[in-house]
Amino acid sequence: MTREPVRGASTHDTADASAPPAGRRLTTRETAELLGVKPETVYAYVSRGQLSSVRAPGNRGSVFDAAEVESLARRTGRRERQGPSPAAGEPVIRTGITLIEHDRYYFRGVDATELARRHGFEEVAEWIWTGELRPGVRFTAPPESLAAARRAVAALPGHSGSTDRLRVAVVAAAAADPLRFDLSPRGVLSSARGLVPTLVGALPLRAGPSARGAEDGGTAGSLARRLWPRLSAAPADAPSLAVLDTALGLLADHDLAASTLAARVAASAHAHPYAVVSAGLGVLEGPLHGAASGLAHRMLTEVVDLGSAAPVVADHLRAGRRVPGLGHRLYTGEDPRAEVLFELLAEVPGAAPALEAARDVVATTARHTPLHANVDLALAVLSVARGMPADAGEAVFAVARTAGWIAHALEEYAERPLRMRPSGRYEGPRPPQPFPGPAGSAK
Repeated sequence: MTREPVRGASTHDTADASAPPAGRRLTTRETAELLGVKPETVYAYVSRGQLSSVRAPGNRGSVFDAAEVESLARRTGRRERQGPSPAAGEPVIRTGITLIEHDRYYFRGVDATELARRHGFEEVAEWIWTGELRPGVRFTAPPESLAAARRAVAALPGHSGSTDRLRVAVVAAAAADPLRFDLSPRGVLSSARGLVPTLVGALPLRAGPSARGAEDGGTAGSLARRLWPRLSAAPADAPSLAVLDTALGLLADHDLAASTLAARVAASAHAHPYAVVSAGLGVLEGPLHGAASGLAHRMLTEVVDLGSAAPVVADHLRAGRRVPGLGHRLYTGEDPRAEVLFELLAEVPGAAPALEAARDVVATTARHTPLHANVDLALAVLSVARGMPADAGEAVFAVARTAGWIAHALEEYAERPLRMRPSGRYEGPRPPQPFPGPAGSAK
């Protein structure tokens, strides 16, 4: 795939254009909105000495220094958001990695779909980690970590899924890295550049001609080329590799998805980067997140076999199940990641039946409810077309999103430790309660 350099992208962070002007005074209401709290909470900050206030001339209320309020907003992880306000109880976390708006998404201000089209996954990862583009960069697995991860994965039962293997590989790689507790940016990046190819190299090879010579999966070629023989026994033709490499780049991050929030919570406790990735993997396996592509794979396989989406979609609707691969809460139209991948999949040999099945699913479902294709459906087209197992899309998702979890960990390590410690609202029996007796004892 021809990849051109991204033009016009700055490699340095810019000043926050939305910061209040120096010397400006804010009303209590404006202060509460900027902090994302109720007005009474503003005065709680004053009583605790976290904010200072002065009486507004000719007004009964108080006013607050805008710079001081903005500083508090940065410390507490709250800040006024552009666009719609978050739903009640929805956490708001400052991040400079991914912006999603107007049915598009951006990595550090650069259109993510264009970035993934023009650059390989490793280059995209470096961009979201550092804000610098490093054309031709390749990640190499440390031999000790790769060997430890392969031994651990080989000990798993044969029926283990890809995420099972990746979780075990992360733990083994962590044990093999005595410097994993170095949370400096340089130390974290060094661990990350070794961990991602270790995950790929630890996955077992699929039988077939494409697997020959691929046992050095931690070192040779692009990450997509190394991952391919662990997903499919079919030869790795250029159009298929282009889809896989672009998919990895597109999936590298997607704002505060559930797995990314888990990763940030781990980083908030100063867990090392391997533990951060383990936290993300633990959430990713849910059917509403990374495992959704497997459900779409099984559905598409059935549609291809039957030659029609109508009975398959009808079966889902009759059972009260959502149709896999459709709809996304952050996009009103088609998922931009799916849009890019469908375009590339049209060039993949033998992908036409799976592509037609995907279009049939979208068109058939539209008679009942207008839902658009999401990235899970596009991953399912690739896995069905190229003879991959149902969990191949989940493996692609996990390897790709590791880059995003590391990027968010780097941000979180620079924040106040343990800031993500919410308070529970107890709704159980009020004390004092009688001390319980042994289960089954007579009253």
